[in-house]
Amino acid sequence: MDGEISPSTVAALRDSDEPPRIVDIRTPAAFEREHIPDSVNIPFEVLPNRVAELTDADRIVTVCPHGQASVQAARLIGSYEGTADCQVESMEGGLTAWDGPLASTTQPADDGPEAPF
Repeated sequence: MDGEISPSTVAALRDSDEPPRIVDIRTPAAFEREHIPDSVNIPFEVLPNRVAELTDADRIVTVCPHGQASVQAARLIGSYEGTADCQVESMEGGLTAWDGPLASTTQPADDGPEAPF
């Protein structure tokens, strides 16, 4: 692991020519509700089995709700032989510190027809 990275730096890197691979380690349901656009969801509990999917990345930023579990995820990814040449960081403060755009993959709730009165 190469340390922590601020949310503002992550936002700037997202708009660069070589954006990092952002790995959201929350549950699929939490990811579907809201996530950083273009991030991928690899829940922490399955990360050891899926870390090989990240070997083609040059830079990886892990994200969790508050920036604590993502430190552990970044350490796990950084210890994997296939990511030895990759810069791996955890986003400081997690999604609670993120003030950039968020995406959602869930449909808004259908409240039914409008009331006639």
